[in-house]
Amino acid sequence: MQLRYSFRLYPTVIQRAALARAFGCARVVFNDALRVREDARAAELGFVTSAELSRNLTASKKTPERAWLGEVSAVILQQSLRDLDTAYRNFFDGLKGKRPRVGAPRFKSKRDNRQSVRFTANAAWRITPGKKLRLPKVGDVPVRWSRTLPSTPSTVTVVKDAAGRYFASFVVETDTSEVLPETTPEIGIDLGLGHFAVLSDGTKVDSPRFLRRAEKSLKKVQRELSRKEKGSSNRNKARIRVARAHARVADARREFHHQLSTKLIRENQAVAVEDLAVKGLARTRLAKSVHDAGWSAFVSMLEYKAARYGRAFHRIGRFEPTSQVCSHCGVKDGPKPLNVRMWTCGACGTVLDRDINAAVNVAKAAGLAVPACGAQVRPGPVPAQRSETGTHQELPNASSRWEQIGIPGL
Repeated sequence: MQLRYSFRLYPTVIQRAALARAFGCARVVFNDALRVREDARAAELGFVTSAELSRNLTASKKTPERAWLGEVSAVILQQSLRDLDTAYRNFFDGLKGKRPRVGAPRFKSKRDNRQSVRFTANAAWRITPGKKLRLPKVGDVPVRWSRTLPSTPSTVTVVKDAAGRYFASFVVETDTSEVLPETTPEIGIDLGLGHFAVLSDGTKVDSPRFLRRAEKSLKKVQRELSRKEKGSSNRNKARIRVARAHARVADARREFHHQLSTKLIRENQAVAVEDLAVKGLARTRLAKSVHDAGWSAFVSMLEYKAARYGRAFHRIGRFEPTSQVCSHCGVKDGPKPLNVRMWTCGACGTVLDRDINAAVNVAKAAGLAVPACGAQVRPGPVPAQRSETGTHQELPNASSRWEQIGIPGL
């Protein structure tokens, strides 16, 4: 399978100018090609092919208006055309129902939060003996290597985010040597807001709530941004401070997701989760908390790490009544409001924790082996024996009472 490894770049001032030139050229090529196709669609002409767009690009580089396109690597310009083809393919596949729907390709702006260019193998980029990234017409860019690449990368994408940080994203191929040895535990996971994740073995993982904890500092920098004059240099500096504050929150959340997902995949042979309707929940009053949790990103990490390390990953349907069924006897007890965190099964009398019970039902719906009473908090009332029912008659005197329990009378 293919994986991406991202590393922080620290380009010099001259290299930043070269990268800005590359970002701008790639954006102009993308917008020119999109305009050609949109004009052809408006004129009810045929779909302009990629080969024709490539010929138009070669011709435009020879004109005085677009001669500056030759100042950057030709590979990133061709890759910009490939990105446009991918955008159209995803749009049409969404209309056909082959994938989730996405919007039509749009024109890019220099004010977009993310700028990127991609270098393939034929761009003659490489990692120097001094552990720097040599990019054509940019130079040797310092890289902070946090880990070793498992194999030789095929492509590298240079990204600039809204906070002004630069990253190098490498695409590498992995083999089956990373498959972990088999283990016994199999778990179901119930994702929530009170606790980020509740496992079928009774483990509860608290929700870090990174956005909620950073709201005070975010409010301060956003207030400073709103007071700056539009178009001024101070406003641009304040915008970068806001972007960096949000980037710190996103980085902390991503790190938490990576650590938890890796731990669960390493310790369990199979993992089951519920397919949550995140888009629907994001339109409710819980929208901020739902986005702060980041369930979709966490489930995606579980899925690809399970495939990478040879684990089983199961995703059950979102309409499975995991919170309504008793995991002890299997009787459906009906829906319950969110404020009900503990409930007693009316059929078997088992006292259940709502989240642990849901996690056990998730594992059972996926066909995983879970403890029979995994969701039971404490045993329910045990019926008395038939001989012990009723009211005991009082003994006539104390001496006979002592003799009744086996002690001779005094």
